[in-house]
Amino acid sequence: MRRRPADHRRSARRRLSTWVWLLLASLSLAGLLLFIHHQQDDPSLLILERDTSTETLSPPRLNFTEEVTSASSFARQLTEQMTLAKAYVFIAKEHNNLHLAWELSSKIRSCQLLLSKAAMRGQPISLDEAKLIVTGLSALIYKAQDVHYDIATTMMTMKSHIQSLEERANSATVQTTVFAQSVAEALPKSLHCLMIKLTSDWLTKPSRHQLADENRNSPRLVDNNLYHFCIFTDNVIAASVVINSTVSNADHPKQLVFHIVTNGVSYKAMQAWFLSNDFKGSSIEISSVEEFSWLNASYSPVVKQLMDTDSRAYYFGDQTSQETNSDPKVRNPKYLSLLNHLRFYIPEIYPQLEKIVFLDDDVVVQKDLTPLFSLDLHGNVNGAVETCLEAFHRYYKYLNFSNPLISSKFDPQACGWAFGMNVFDLIAWRKANVTGRYHYWQEQNIERTLWKRGTLPPGLLAFYGLTEPLDRRWHVLGLGYDMNIDNRLIETAAVIHYNGNMKPWLKLAIGRYKPFWLRYLNSSHPYLQDCVTA
Repeated sequence: MRRRPADHRRSARRRLSTWVWLLLASLSLAGLLLFIHHQQDDPSLLILERDTSTETLSPPRLNFTEEVTSASSFARQLTEQMTLAKAYVFIAKEHNNLHLAWELSSKIRSCQLLLSKAAMRGQPISLDEAKLIVTGLSALIYKAQDVHYDIATTMMTMKSHIQSLEERANSATVQTTVFAQSVAEALPKSLHCLMIKLTSDWLTKPSRHQLADENRNSPRLVDNNLYHFCIFTDNVIAASVVINSTVSNADHPKQLVFHIVTNGVSYKAMQAWFLSNDFKGSSIEISSVEEFSWLNASYSPVVKQLMDTDSRAYYFGDQTSQETNSDPKVRNPKYLSLLNHLRFYIPEIYPQLEKIVFLDDDVVVQKDLTPLFSLDLHGNVNGAVETCLEAFHRYYKYLNFSNPLISSKFDPQACGWAFGMNVFDLIAWRKANVTGRYHYWQEQNIERTLWKRGTLPPGLLAFYGLTEPLDRRWHVLGLGYDMNIDNRLIETAAVIHYNGNMKPWLKLAIGRYKPFWLRYLNSSHPYLQDCVTA
């Protein structure tokens, strides 16, 4: 077969390609025309355009806060009248004018409703809307003034109510303090039960009396080569925890000697408890404060105060019947307890000892305390941890520096320190006659004008210039009132102190600190188990 010429075949292909391109262009043009027509007829676009034009024409919404504060607005006038009307409602009720109070309350509700509507719609209140309410409120306010509810009366009434509320708040504060102290001073039922069981045990087992006499005649009690500690308390469980925690953390517990002084009521129970429990070979001496015949009114100003009728009425009388401006903490009877003041007579109680560590009954010992006896006190009498990291623990917070007797002898910015864990050099004490100093200041404070309460203020005076500051880690305070003590500070402390009303043996103790105390409580003792479950 013969083939066509090459130029003829090329011409046919070119004609076909041209027609294809023309067809595609026609279809594209038709689609564009249809799209334009559809956009012109789309109702949603018309609505959108209409809405946009509407938004452009609508006025801006009202700022109601600015409206209320505007001097020329009806909203501000209504607000001011409503406030005044509320005051007259209160006064009318006080004067038993209940009808006027009801009328004012009704108008106040109408005013509140109008202000709420104006805020919701975002438009200012018009004259027509405000006129009726303004007129009605004005008439009622004039009516209130006609019955002598004027501004002066309003002010005097409000002032008297404020004073009454302040008196009630002060009274509630005093009652709270009194109740807290009552709870802190009260002996829990379980401990009272334990005291009875131990006393009965002492009375029914005469063999223990002989053992107690042997302990009291032990030469260890006056051996200055041993480590001596003194505790003055009537709380058996508290004393037990102090001693148990001390011996448990001592490197050589058999070298420790504890001297406990209690009162006649607790003496038998104290003897029974410590004779029936083992404290790792340490020696324990129990004495009664009634045995100290030399501690009488002719020698001790505190004993004299204790026997004084006015002092007993001040500390032990009905606190609600005394002057309301007197702080109940000042009248706490524990401040006149002889056990509380025995710390100032340690050299007389233990005349043969040279150095001793004093421990309060609300402490827990966590480290070996024997290094305290080798500390150099640089000739001072008292080794104690200072508490003036905060300003309120300086001398001027404890003592009355408006009295020239105080201001002429002491520095108001001097740093305070704490009782609870103190190492005393008894040789230096006797040389400085610290007990004589204490007696002098107690006699000067018979009228309670130099300080108000406690054993710390006279201690600050008696040991002034005779106190050696110890490292803070020896004694951490506040576990009886401060809920925010750093756990790291507690864990590194040699002694932790539950000073305050929230004692660890009470139900109101701070929960996160209580395990440190319970760790050293002999809860397996049958008497204690019986009393807890009774």
